[in-house]
Amino acid sequence: MSSYGRSYSSESYAPSAPSLPESYSQQEDDRRSYGSSRPQSSGYGVHQNHQQQQQYHQPPPAYGQGQGQSSSPTGYSGFPPGTHPDVIRSFEMVDVDRSGYIDEKELQRALSSGYQRFNLRTIRLLMFLFKNPHDALRIGPKEFAALWSCLGQWRAIYDRYDRDRSGKIDLFELRDALYGLGYAVPPSVLKILMSKYDDGSGRKIELGFDSFVECGLILKGLTEKFKEKDKRYVGQATFNYDEFMSTVLPFLVAYD
Repeated sequence: MSSYGRSYSSESYAPSAPSLPESYSQQEDDRRSYGSSRPQSSGYGVHQNHQQQQQYHQPPPAYGQGQGQSSSPTGYSGFPPGTHPDVIRSFEMVDVDRSGYIDEKELQRALSSGYQRFNLRTIRLLMFLFKNPHDALRIGPKEFAALWSCLGQWRAIYDRYDRDRSGKIDLFELRDALYGLGYAVPPSVLKILMSKYDDGSGRKIELGFDSFVECGLILKGLTEKFKEKDKRYVGQATFNYDEFMSTVLPFLVAYD
């Protein structure tokens, strides 16, 4: 079994990582809805109680996805049914030209205004993963609603593993969070992930929420791509050079 994942006892509880949007992967077998259980022997996730997971991952108010009607005074019609009015208003406030689409700067303002500031690097990764099929540089209401819901799920994970309530995630909390999501990440990989956020001050490296989301999405995305080649879930896959570069490079250059 590869070191990036492992089997877990069905008695233990751990949430699965929030799903990436369907547009990210064209493989029907990899389109797994959030909260679904995976085979215990797969090494990628954890068999778990579905009802408990749904209770744990209710998004907090800052990224709410409640049961309101998706009506809007300015007539936005692209939001999925049941989208909370607060989500629609957040989109409306930054869509100043009323085009029905927002770019990376507008997305940054939408996500930063009600909670905290998001690094533009994280915003670009989110834009890449939740891209609009008709406009690679902007996202519409459907993508925005999916992104908002995804962030709510990541926020619940972040708060759970910020055990000292410092508002930051350190190396050991990141290790535990990823392990709890089904990723037994080797120490060498953890150090590489954390080193991206070293500001050179010599202080202890800790991740804010946006950086934590970035780490989680990179690991999740690359693992999903690996799974497409690892059909038997044995932790081994074969890539030719072109496939390898096509898999890895989007995560390196899409948001630099």
